[in-house]
This record gives sequence, structure tokens and C-alpha cells, in this order.
Amino acid sequence: MTTATIWLFIFVLAYWAYCIFWGIKGARMAKTASDYFIAGRKIPIWVFVLAATATSFSGWTFMGHPGLVYRDGFQYAYASFYAITIPFTGVIFLKRQWMLGKRFGYVTPGEMFSDYYRTDVMRILTVIVALVFSVPYLGLQLRASGFLFNVLTDGLFGVEVGMWLLSAVVVIYVASGGLRAVAYVDTMQCILLAGGIVAIGIITLNAVGGMDALSAGIAKLAEIDTKRTPDGYSHYIAIPGVIQFVKAGTKATGGAWTGVMILTYMFALMGIQSAPAFSMWSFSNKNPKPFAYQQVWASSAGIGFILIIFTAIQGMGGHLIGADAAMLKAGYAKDVLNLGEDIMKMPGKQGFLVPVLIHILSKSAPWFVGLLAVCALAAMQSTGAAYMSTAAGMLTRDLYKRFLNPGASHTTQKLFGRIGVLVVTGLALVVATTSKDALVLLGGLAVAYGFQMWPALIGTCWWPFLTRQGVTVGLVLGLIAVTLTETIGQKWFGITAWGRWPLTIHSAGWGIIFNLGSAILISMVTQNSDDKAHKMKYHDFLREHAGIPAEKKGLVPVAWIIVLIWFFFGIGPGAVIGNTIFGNPNDASTWMFGIPSIWAWHIIWWALGVFMMWFLAFKMQMSTMPEKEIVALVEDIGDVKVARLDVDKP
Repeated sequence: MTTATIWLFIFVLAYWAYCIFWGIKGARMAKTASDYFIAGRKIPIWVFVLAATATSFSGWTFMGHPGLVYRDGFQYAYASFYAITIPFTGVIFLKRQWMLGKRFGYVTPGEMFSDYYRTDVMRILTVIVALVFSVPYLGLQLRASGFLFNVLTDGLFGVEVGMWLLSAVVVIYVASGGLRAVAYVDTMQCILLAGGIVAIGIITLNAVGGMDALSAGIAKLAEIDTKRTPDGYSHYIAIPGVIQFVKAGTKATGGAWTGVMILTYMFALMGIQSAPAFSMWSFSNKNPKPFAYQQVWASSAGIGFILIIFTAIQGMGGHLIGADAAMLKAGYAKDVLNLGEDIMKMPGKQGFLVPVLIHILSKSAPWFVGLLAVCALAAMQSTGAAYMSTAAGMLTRDLYKRFLNPGASHTTQKLFGRIGVLVVTGLALVVATTSKDALVLLGGLAVAYGFQMWPALIGTCWWPFLTRQGVTVGLVLGLIAVTLTETIGQKWFGITAWGRWPLTIHSAGWGIIFNLGSAILISMVTQNSDDKAHKMKYHDFLREHAGIPAEKKGLVPVAWIIVLIWFFFGIGPGAVIGNTIFGNPNDASTWMFGIPSIWAWHIIWWALGVFMMWFLAFKMQMSTMPEKEIVALVEDIGDVKVARLDVDKP
């Protein structure tokens, strides 16, 4: 056993002790069902800011994102803008969901949707989306943690053994303490996630030889790159156009990340905060004050800067320190990693990049290798823990309590919540253990499915025009469209007419086209005065407490213009301008800022994106405290529900 492995176990044990502590404390504080499932609506400001950030950016951000930057270059690095688009969803919906949850005592989004749309179909569909989102997403995170443990312990633990062992601790603290335990553990996980990405970026930059060496190396990489965009640029430093018409079974020229692909992929990642799990995060807060700070400063500014700079350094720097056999052969890289072959020919391919970057310090600072390994482990578990808890809550409240035991006491609900954690985690582990191929395919569906909740949320929070029939049919059609434009759907149904992501439009984009389009069309012919009067009770309440102040209504067109411009030029078709505006990709001497034009474009539009988020969240008051106090209709006291203004459902 190496010194680095010993340090790994020391840090893992310390980390586990922290997790178990909060599991026990959370269990002791969970007196009611709402205490257990949504922390009694009392999560403190700083806890939500860190916990919601950790939940939004999973181990995939830590482990997978740099690897895909390595493989696909800066055209894929546009995905770093999910640091802005994920919380953008929160700006649109989170405050208003919190207000409805506070007012009407909702614990799950299924309760909210079924009350608003007056149908249990929406409740059931919400649970289905939550499970299809949670199980494969959780399975991917758990399997990745097992893979990491296998690599960093030099094979001491097999992937499956490590995965089951690491999962056991997560299950213990989540099942014991509920969402409160998840939130407090996530605070530490957020710090470890962000700190680890920065540290590995600095280690990589030091191994490369500094920024000048990195820029020069990227120029050499582009020079020998054989994969070219239609304009003749290296695929590492240019996106391959606005859109491409690709035949089934073939690949896009110069890479898949066209302007339209990037935009619709960002739609998919916006599904993280529109997924049912995040609705429960909104319900868990004492007030909406932390929303804006999390959305603007923690996520868009903080994580955004880290991804735009440090994951780019990790991904592109890997080519210059021994991961890329072609660069070594050409004499343009130094062999710091000593892999013995090209990383893309190794079992983990680009997913192996971060573990080998961590190993750079295995001899000089083995304790730091152990710490970075725990950072990666924490990143993987941060999202998984939240989905275990929230999915279990929805199974308990929306299925067991609603249909099997309407009078379930708080004690019974907590028991079934804990059983739900075991069920969800068990399903994820079984899939991850027995069907690795299916796991990857299902994982591709997760966030795209989450994004299909947008029309339901738009109707509930903003637009009473959308009817029950329109939203339910739209959601079903959206889920079908996502499935049929992903690999797994085509394999299941034997479809060969189109490939994955037709026209380089992500499945989330196809889903929302059918979802929102059909929701609007069906709503046009299913308007009902009784339903409209019912929905207006919610919207009148929201307008009274969350409406834009009269003095700021003139800024609404400005806000629309800012958002549309940012989405078009920052992460959409207009991003193609970024290929060349600050220099010719094929001529490093023309690079205005000493870095590829596309990277400079990323940095500029990241800064503009932070401004957009500040403008919406703070200036337009979309995520700030409501000026009028929200009077809750009910409150929980032990196993008894006490009505304030109306009769609540226990």
C-alpha cells in the first residue's frame, strides 16, 4: 500500500465521520415529516448557498467535464456555461415555488402540480420523472466513485466493491437525517468540489510550465490536429458551424458541438434545477433570501470562473504533459504522466484524465493526493445524496401517502422515507453493477427529462393559459421525443431514420419542441372557466407578493433583450463569431489576448452572463425577498397538523 493510499484512507475516514455526525444530528432533529423531507423549511442562508451549488454541480463536473474538454476541445468547453444556465432556471422558478410551498404547505412538487392542475396524473408523472432522473444519475455518480477508488488505491478495491462500500455511508447519513443531513454535508462537499478543481488546475498548469507554455502548446496541438471543422480550423479551438445536417450512422464534420447543439445541450443542463428534486430544495428554505446569492455569486460567478479557467487548463493541459501520444511523438509535449500509451486507448479513456492528474503529486506530496481524492469523492456524492433524499420523499408523499395511506402519521412517513432511500439507492446500484451500458444510455436521458418539467413550472409559476390537458399531454410527448432522439430509444425501438441528436439538436431541444408546442396548442382548445378561476387563486397570490414593482416594469423589455442576446451569442448560433473575432485559429501570432479566440470569447460572455444573472435576480427582484410577508396556511407540530387559515393535508 502506497503512502498516498494511506493518506486517502485517513481523509476518507475523516470525511465519513463528518457525514455520519450530520446523519445522527439530522435524525434527532427530524420530529415531523416536513423536518425530515424538507428540513422543516429552515435551512439557513449559507447552508443553502453551498448545498444547492454542490447539488447542481456533481462529480461529473469534477471528473467528466475536464476529460471531455481534453477530447473535444474548446467547442465542448462551452458546456462550462452551465454554471450560468443551471441557476438561470432557479431565477425563473425557485422563488415562486418557495412562495407556493410556504403558503400551501407543499412538501413535494407532485403535491403542488396536482393541486394546481387538479389531477393526480401530474403527481404520478412528476414521480416518474424524478425516478428516471435520479436512478441513472445516481448510478453514474456511484459507479464513478467506485472507479476513482479503484484507480487511486492501485486496484486494492474493485470498481463494484468500492462503489458499494462508498454508497453504504451515503445511505446511512441520508436515510438517517433526511434533507437536513444532506444539506449540511453538501456544504463541505461544495468547498471540496470547488477547491479540488482549482487545485488540480494549478497542478496541471505548473506541470505544463505556465500560461505562456499552455498557449504555445495549444497552438501546436491545433497545428497537428487532423480533425478539422468545415472552415478548416482545428476542432480543439473552433465550433463547427451553426448547425449540421448529419445522416443517421455518421458523425458531424469537425465535432458535434455546433452552435445549435451547444444551445440545446444547455437546455438539457437547465433540467437540473427544473427537476423535481430542486423543487424540494426550494421548499426547504426559511425564506428566498439565499436564492440570489447562490444563483449569481456562488454558481454563475464562482463556479463559472472555476470552470472557464481551471477545467480548461486541465483538459487542454493534459495534451501537453503526456496524455496525448501524438503530441509526444511530435515533440510538442513532455511526459509528466508516464502513461505509456495514449489516454484514449486506456480503459477509462478521457474519464481517466483527472485521476492521472491527481497522481502527479503522488511522490512529492502524497497527503495532497489523498485530499484531492476525497474532493473528487465528495463531488460525486454531493448530487447523489440529494436525489436519494428527494426521490424517497416523493415516493412516500406522492405514492404511499396519497394512494395507500392518506392518514399516515409523521413517524410512518419518515419510516417509509428511509425505506425509499434504500429502494432508490438499491436500484441505482443494481443498474450500475449489472448493466454498465444501459447505465450510460439512461444517464443521457436524465437531465433532458428534467428539462421537460419547464412547461409545467411555467404554467404554475407564470402563465395560467396552460391547461391541465395541455401540460400533461405535452409532458408525455416531450418525454417520448427525448427518448426517441437518444441512443437508448433508438435501440429499444429499432429506429434508423435518424441518429442520436438529429440536426445536431440535443434530445432536450427536441423534447421541449414537442412538449411546449403541444402544450400551447392543446391549451388553446381546452380552456375552462372553472379551472381558470381555480388557477387564478395561485396567480393572484403570486402577483401580489412576487410581482415586479411598478417602477421597474419599464425594465422588463430590457431584461428580455439581455437574455435573448446572451443566449444567442454566448451559447447559441451566434457563438460561431467567437471562433475568429480575436484572432485566426490557425495562426497563433494573431491571437489578440495570447489565447485562442474561442477561449477569450468564453471569458467575455461568462462575465456578461454573470451580469445578466445579477440583473434578473437582484435588479428585477426575481430571487429576492418578497416585500409582503407570506402567511402560511398550515404548520406542523409533531404528528398533528394545525390549520391557520385553511385545512391542510397532513
